[in-house]
Amino acid sequence: MAESKTPQRRRGRPPKSQNVSYQDTRQAVIEFGLAVLTEKGYSYTGIDEILRLAGVPKGSFYHYFDNKEAFGRALIEAYGDFFARKLERSFADDSRPPLSRLEAFVQDAKAGMKKYDYRRGCLIGNLGQEMAALPESFRELLSDTFRDWEARVARVLQQARQAGDIPQSACCESLAQFFWIGKPGLPEFFSRPDKRVISLKARAASR
Repeated sequence: MAESKTPQRRRGRPPKSQNVSYQDTRQAVIEFGLAVLTEKGYSYTGIDEILRLAGVPKGSFYHYFDNKEAFGRALIEAYGDFFARKLERSFADDSRPPLSRLEAFVQDAKAGMKKYDYRRGCLIGNLGQEMAALPESFRELLSDTFRDWEARVARVLQQARQAGDIPQSACCESLAQFFWIGKPGLPEFFSRPDKRVISLKARAASR
């Protein structure tokens, strides 16, 4: 009987269809990347640190991403999806009045910050502060993500207006922008989220 030989592993990029761990490893790199970038920001984060935390050899980075810019775009998209789900967990709860759903999200945001000892911020907010140094492709993604968040808040505010919780004259789109930005800017929301709904109610009443 002929002795069977163990096939040697080919060098280079692993075929996606044959490597079941490809997506798992790629996702792990994204998750560790999010953890680091929410603490340090894009400009101060090196790929080597992320790969080391993920247990991925340095030379394997380009198996999963074309370059650091492509990696950054993947991080923005992943964070946008994560945060959209986080918003909908609170906003889709029909057992609560509309404004209570906003407050539930705020409390969830506070709990998330406390979980990591307030070291991690919002990736979108962090990148927004580095906008001048970012690739152009990031700016469009950040803008699309932020508009999506505003639209989600605006829909809840429209329900609050229909319920009579805020004046009929209130512009829900403008209030949604204020909810995220206000005067201090997006980072203020994540440092003092408890004030956001209170400020929003006051602004709606003054219009």
